Amino acid sequence: MAEEKTFYITTPIYYPSNKLHVGNSYTTVAADAIARFKRLTGYRVWFLTGTDEHGQKIQLQAEAAGKEPRAFVDEIVAWIKELWDELDIDYDDFIRTTETRHKEKVAKIFTRFYEQGDIYKDKYEGWYCTPCEAYWTERQLVDCKCPDCEREVELIAEEAYFFRMSKYAQRLIDHIEANPDFIQPPSRKNEMINNFLKPGLEDLCVSRTSFDWGIPVPFDQDHVIYVWLDALSNYITALGYGEKGSIYETFWPADVQLIGKDILRFHTIYWPIFLMALDQPLPKTVFGHGWLMLQEGKMSKSKENAIDPRVLADRYSSDALRYFLLREIPFGQDGIFSLENFITRINTDLANDLGNLVSRTLTMAERYFDGVLPEPSAADGNTDQELCSLALETPATVEAYTDQLKISDALSELWKLVKRSNKYIDENSPWDLAKDPDNEDRLGTIIYNLIESIRFIAVMLQPFMPRTPERIWVQLGISDDHELQQWSSLARWGAVKPGTVVSRGDDLFPRLNMQAEIREMQGDKPADKDTEGVAEEDMQEGLISLDQFQQVDLRVAEIVAVEKIPKADKLLKVEVVLGDSDKRQVVAGIAEHYQPDELVGKHVLFVSNLKPVKLRGVLSQGMLLAATAEGNRLALTTVDRDMPSGSRIS
Repeated sequence: MAEEKTFYITTPIYYPSNKLHVGNSYTTVAADAIARFKRLTGYRVWFLTGTDEHGQKIQLQAEAAGKEPRAFVDEIVAWIKELWDELDIDYDDFIRTTETRHKEKVAKIFTRFYEQGDIYKDKYEGWYCTPCEAYWTERQLVDCKCPDCEREVELIAEEAYFFRMSKYAQRLIDHIEANPDFIQPPSRKNEMINNFLKPGLEDLCVSRTSFDWGIPVPFDQDHVIYVWLDALSNYITALGYGEKGSIYETFWPADVQLIGKDILRFHTIYWPIFLMALDQPLPKTVFGHGWLMLQEGKMSKSKENAIDPRVLADRYSSDALRYFLLREIPFGQDGIFSLENFITRINTDLANDLGNLVSRTLTMAERYFDGVLPEPSAADGNTDQELCSLALETPATVEAYTDQLKISDALSELWKLVKRSNKYIDENSPWDLAKDPDNEDRLGTIIYNLIESIRFIAVMLQPFMPRTPERIWVQLGISDDHELQQWSSLARWGAVKPGTVVSRGDDLFPRLNMQAEIREMQGDKPADKDTEGVAEEDMQEGLISLDQFQQVDLRVAEIVAVEKIPKADKLLKVEVVLGDSDKRQVVAGIAEHYQPDELVGKHVLFVSNLKPVKLRGVLSQGMLLAATAEGNRLALTTVDRDMPSGSRIS
């Protein structure tokens, strides 16, 4: 019997002093994607997140709000759990440091440290940052302020217990140097060794007496345990450390502990030393990722410049937000959040690439085969093989990058298959093949290959965007066939059964109007700028606002094929291209003014975001723009310079 593969991943436990912002969501979405990926690839996973609820900062904020600390944090914790539900965070446990299961174990850990001589009592005098719950030496301050958050620090003097950090410093240095994967990315390792360990590690104050919102020291009730010793222990207390029959032995040490780079010192110096004192193995990897920042600087709850992730998820979908966070930012580096970048990702990757691939393929399946998946029987030695080979190679590449925590690279590799599938459509021109009944077998093979490629994409997409694959399963007619949704199904090409009924549903990700979205999200009324300074009586009936105009997506389109529609004297079926991977057909009432041959090659203005309709039984996916005049004259609108197809009209 094969040994069970296990995987334990944690996020930092969040400080519920206020609601979380989209930067906090970044860590948890990344952890969730990794956990989901491991489950999909056959691992027994334990995914832990939670909240760090003790400390002076919480007590002061609760007092300011006129509430008891527990009541204060309960409200915020409820909001955080709702956020994780909305972002489809599938955690296995949510630990709160105010829970009895945690407090009892922390008290025992503190007592053990004291009894074995790692903790001693003395007087503390030094610099303390309340927002960071961090102690600093004089040399560590920057311009007399906290080097992490740049806020004022206070000089405190009180009786306290201290942990002998220096006792374990060299042992920790040896471990870091012998285990290159322990601190990731590698740049963070040098920072910890050179800035903190080699200059000399001072003993750490691990109790406070100036407030009481915390876990009391078991043998000295005037003291509460320092919040970082309390908080860091959650990673093992949640597993049942010290309990017989707990899952601790199954999952510890952690495979990956994801944290923001601002708390790296606590997780790569304090935490491993506490574990060494407990004679427990250290985590395999502590990954300190970068910040998700705004263009004007770091996002922060205290700066009141935070972006609410629930607003973004409600408006644009949780999958769109998850995709942006995972794809836009190379994991480990700082990233910039802007609404412009977010909407661009939705429009290009999700609407143009993925959404367009699915809608085009299923539209053709319905049009040419009444939605019944044909048997692939006429393979092409070039494009078919390229598509199949890339599909079979991509899972291993995506898995390798995900295992290296290079999630952005994993998605980039997956999107190569999305783009190759769109290119496959253009290379084979199914709309041309459909004109000749003799090409039916080849046309059916193309549609089958596209359906199978979309299935591959959806299977691999599950950890990153969990809702979208479920919508794709329905459209592919395989929502009840769970075997086709498993990672193991990607070992062979051609798993979807011919005869499966497919159906084009709603667009996965409709294109968004950039300017309208920005104004809406910024709270501007759509017509504010358009009507500024205009008296109401001067507003003429029939005028539209700039916002209304900008909702029309105008593009340059190249006409590539034209044919007459039988029994419709005024209508032509016109095929146009908008860039490399977007081919459309429209029904245009211009047959009395143009012969089909004279239209091919023209670059015309095209409305690309009209809802598709059927005219005389023929699908129309947009509109050509034309000018009309008296005397029944009509002329298509063209561009007076050479412009690539797909260019936006603005």
